[in-house]
Amino acid sequence: MNQFCVPRDVLYEVLYAAIVKAASSVPLDVRDRLEACLEEEEPESLASDSLAATLSNIDVAQREGVPACPDTGFPLYYVRVGNEIEIEGGYSTIYELCAQAVAAATQQDRLRKTMVHPLTRHNPGTNVIHSMPHVEIRFDPNIDYLEVTAVPKGGGSEIFGTFYRMTTPADGLTGIKKFVFDSVLRATQFGKSCPPNVIGVAIGGTADLCMKLAKEAAVLRPIGDRHPERLIADMEAELIEDLNALAIGPMGLGGSCTVLDVHIEVAATHTAALPVALNAQCSVCRRATARLYDAGVVDWRGHPDWFGRGKND
Repeated sequence: MNQFCVPRDVLYEVLYAAIVKAASSVPLDVRDRLEACLEEEEPESLASDSLAATLSNIDVAQREGVPACPDTGFPLYYVRVGNEIEIEGGYSTIYELCAQAVAAATQQDRLRKTMVHPLTRHNPGTNVIHSMPHVEIRFDPNIDYLEVTAVPKGGGSEIFGTFYRMTTPADGLTGIKKFVFDSVLRATQFGKSCPPNVIGVAIGGTADLCMKLAKEAAVLRPIGDRHPERLIADMEAELIEDLNALAIGPMGLGGSCTVLDVHIEVAATHTAALPVALNAQCSVCRRATARLYDAGVVDWRGHPDWFGRGKND
C-alpha cells in the first residue's frame, strides 16, 4: 500500500468543497431515480407535479450553486482512510478541519444556520456546537486513499423518520417488516419526512449501533445497491415493492413512488435480542464524495464505498 501524508490545507479544501457540493447538487443515482418516478406517476397528478417541482429545484440549485433544499439540516461527515495514510497534525485534525469547513460554508451562506443548543436554543450561527458537525472515521487496511463524504441531513427526514424498537427473536421477519411498515406510515404521513424517501433499516447490534447502521444505510449507499447477503437483498427488494404499494406517494400526496430505495444493514446481536432501527433520507438524498490520493490528487466520486464492498472502484 502507498504511504503518504495528507496536508492540512488539502484536506480542508476537500472537506469544504464536499459540504458545499453536497448541499447544492444531487447525486446522479438519485436524480435518475426521481426521473424514473416521474415517469411512473399519472401525468398532471399532484404526485407528478411534486416530483417535477423537485427536479426543477435540483436544476436551479446546480446551476446557481444554491442549496437543493433550503433546509441543509445536520452537517455530517464520513471519513474512510487507509492504514498507511497519515494526516498532517494527527487524526484529530480531521475533527478540527470539519468544524472549520462547516463554519466557513455557513458564514458564506452555503449552509443554513440550523444547529442550536437543545435546551437553551442558542444558535451560534456557525453550525459548530456540541458535537456538530458529526464526524465518523473508519479505517480500512485495503485502501491507499482517504475518502470523504459530506451529508447535509435534512431536518424533516431526521425528525420524523427516525425509529427504534427492541423486538424479540420470536417476532422474526414478520415483526421486523411490521416495524418498517409502521415506521414508514408514521414518517410519510402528510409528507413529514419529504418522501419519496430512501429508507435505511438496521437489524441487530446494540441499540446505539443499530441506529447508527440504519442512518449509514440510508445516507451512504447508492440507489439500486443491494446487500451482498441474499436473504437481506431479497428483503430489500420485497420492502421496496410493498412500501410503494401503500400509494402514499411524493410528499404524501398519493402516487406510486413512496420510497426511492430500501437499504438494510445487519450486525450480530444478543441471543435474547432482536433490535431494529429505521432512518429515512429525504427525496433529494444529498451527499458528495471525494477521494484523496498521494501528490494531492482529488477524485470526486458518484457515491462512497463506506462499507468497503468495492462498489465505487
